[in-house]
Amino acid sequence: MLDPQAKALIDLMIEKGIPPVHTLTATQAREAYVQRRFFSQPEAPEVASSVDSDIPGPAGKITVRGYRPKGSVASEVLPALVYYHGGGHVIGDIDTHDVLCRTLSNLARCAVFSVHYRLAPENVFPAASDDCVAATKWVHANAATLKVDPARIAVGGDSAGGHLAAVVALSLKADNSFKPVLQLLIYPVTDPSSERESMRTNGQGYMLTRDSMNYYYGAYMPETWMRNDWRGAPMLAKDHSGLAPAFVMTAGFDPLRDEGADYADKLTKAGVPTQYVCFERQIHGFITMGRVLREAVTAVDLCAAAVKRALHPTA
Repeated sequence: MLDPQAKALIDLMIEKGIPPVHTLTATQAREAYVQRRFFSQPEAPEVASSVDSDIPGPAGKITVRGYRPKGSVASEVLPALVYYHGGGHVIGDIDTHDVLCRTLSNLARCAVFSVHYRLAPENVFPAASDDCVAATKWVHANAATLKVDPARIAVGGDSAGGHLAAVVALSLKADNSFKPVLQLLIYPVTDPSSERESMRTNGQGYMLTRDSMNYYYGAYMPETWMRNDWRGAPMLAKDHSGLAPAFVMTAGFDPLRDEGADYADKLTKAGVPTQYVCFERQIHGFITMGRVLREAVTAVDLCAAAVKRALHPTA
């Protein structure tokens, strides 16, 4: 059954007449997403520091927000998680995922670098992944200045951010760059074909809909070839062997559930150490909703534990 708190949230959105994402312009959708976070997200926890930096990117500057966990000191060399926010490549930013990144930093005791990549439809495929790859390489190349350990860097994200984390891991392997110690993939987009059973059974009525996914795909990957490129569909990459270990999390009432599970299986079959967890009673996007969904807190704790184990292997 659907989690009662998730059902109450869906019912409230219907009662309030919240318009579906696919009926809004990108600007309207972004503003709505920003405003909803004040209702659904917990209070932002204190961290030792939070600093925005503008770094060079393939098409101009990229803003990266760096966090250091509460109790750490500026001179301490920490492991790091590079995080890419969700939002269908259209909405979301480093502010909508500020609480989550702060929490992961504190619980996993690591630096977190949240990437403000270019959004669609203003910037289509592969702009987002190009920015995320560039930002990740920047963290690695500037590890000494940033006081992070270049041998202990993880990548991660939720939804579109999970897609971007998977693409970054594949890209770093393809160009013989460094290998992350973990890819944290939270209900990731892995195949825009939208042909799996969960898209049919969960494509209407559970907040994220098939119509919304078509809206997002149409904005970021408007041409068919983009959806057949492994940077648009990491499921289609020719070789997944040798990738960073993965922790994959999905939600049972999510249209993307099956492609997340299938990607975990594909990684496992390729010999990649992979853990898979499904919150069977939850909806897409739940991990940031800790103010109204108790299971979101559990999910964040679980993700943080996976990151901490990967970044602090001797602890």
